[in-house]
Amino acid sequence: MATSKLLSQALLLLIALCGVNLLLTAETLNLATPEEVGLSADALQRVTERLQQHVDEGEIAGVVAAVARDGKLVYYEALGQLNREQKLPMPRDALFRVYSMTRQVTSLAVLQLYEQGAFELNDPVTSYLPQFTEQKVLIEPQSTDISQVRQRNGDITIAHLLTHTSGLGSRNSRLYREQEVRDRNISLDQMVNNAARIPLFHDPGTSFRYGIHATILGKLVEVWSGQSFEDYLQKNILEPLEMHSTMFWASGDNQRRLAELYQPTEGQLLPHRIEAVPWTQRPILIEGGVGLLSSVMDYVNFSQMILNNGVFEGRQILQPETATLIFENAVPRQAMPIGESGYWRGSGWTLGGFNLVLDPETYSWPVSTGTIWWDGSAGTRYFIDPQQNLIMVIMAQVSPSQGGGFRENFSRLVDAAIMERR
Repeated sequence: MATSKLLSQALLLLIALCGVNLLLTAETLNLATPEEVGLSADALQRVTERLQQHVDEGEIAGVVAAVARDGKLVYYEALGQLNREQKLPMPRDALFRVYSMTRQVTSLAVLQLYEQGAFELNDPVTSYLPQFTEQKVLIEPQSTDISQVRQRNGDITIAHLLTHTSGLGSRNSRLYREQEVRDRNISLDQMVNNAARIPLFHDPGTSFRYGIHATILGKLVEVWSGQSFEDYLQKNILEPLEMHSTMFWASGDNQRRLAELYQPTEGQLLPHRIEAVPWTQRPILIEGGVGLLSSVMDYVNFSQMILNNGVFEGRQILQPETATLIFENAVPRQAMPIGESGYWRGSGWTLGGFNLVLDPETYSWPVSTGTIWWDGSAGTRYFIDPQQNLIMVIMAQVSPSQGGGFRENFSRLVDAAIMERR
C-alpha cells in the first residue's frame, strides 16, 4: 500500500513537471541565444534592468516584452505586477488592452478577402454600405456644426479606409464625442450608421486623418464573408496563428490574466477605467478599430507571419503578393505627408494598417527604413523590421501611455544589442 502510494505521488509529480515543460516549450518555440542571431545577451540584460527601473520608479506597474530575430525568440521577460493592489506578479501570458493594435488584425482580414476576390481596393464603400451615399463634408474641418456642410467630392474607397484617408474622424474627436458616434454599448451596425450620418472632415483621398476606419472595415468583413466579424477573425486569423490569448473580452479564467490599467495621479499609479463597459464583459460593439485584448506572444506570432510573407508554421495565411502590400506606402500622393511633426513627418501608411518608416531621421528612437509598426493608447507597441529581420513587442497598461518613455527606451536598448547589422 505504501509503495503504491509513493508510486502515485511520483506519477503526479512527473505529470506536473511535464506540464511545466510543455508550457515552457510553448512559450519558447524556436528559442535561441541572442548571440546565435547576432544580438548581445549582456546588452539585452540592460533592457531588463531599464524596464525594471521604470517599474521601480512607479512609471508602469508591470510589463511584458519579447524580441525575435530570424524566426527565433531571444528575449521574453515579464516584470512588475499584473495588479498592484492585489500584489499579483506579472505573468508572461498576461492579457492587455491593445487598442489600436487591433487595426492590423482587421486589415489582415480585409486583405484575405481581397485576395479571394470579394472586392477591389478602389471599390466605393457605398457599393456595400449604402448609408454612406448621401454623406457630405464639413465646410470647416474644425467645426462641430453638422449643418454647415457642402457636397462631397468623390467617394470613399476601401483603400481610403485602410489608409485613414477617407475623411472619417477619430473616436476621440470633439465632433464624434458630441454626436455619440462610438460607444461600446451600441451595435456595430449602429456605429456604422452613426459614422455615415456625420459629415466627413475632408473629401476622400485628400488628407490623412487617423480615425475609426478599421471599425467600418469590420462591418465590411461581415458583408463580404457572410459571417460575424468575431467569427471570421476566430476561424481565419486567430486559430491559424495560434493567437489563443486574443479576444474581445476576458471571461472565466482569462479574467485572472487581465492586467490592471493605471493612470499616473499626483505621483502615483491609480487604477483607471477608459471604457464604461468593463473588459471582463462582452461588449455590444465588436470593434475592429480598438476592441481586442491580447498577449505579447500572440503578437509575436502575428508579426512573424507578416515577416514570413504570409506564412505561419507552414500555413499560408496570406498569399506572398498580398503580404507585400503590408510593407508598401498606400497613402495617396496628395495626402502626403501624413503629418507635419515628429515621426509623422517621415511616415507612410500601408494597406496592412501599419505606420511605415520612410525617414528614420524624424524618429526620436532608432528604427530602420521600411519598418512597420504601431501602438495602442494604453501602453502597447510592436515593430516588424524586415531589414534586420527583427520583431519587438512590448505591452504594459498605463494611460496616458508615456510611462516615462518605457517603450522608447526598450527600442533604443534593443537596437543597441544588435551586434550584426544587415
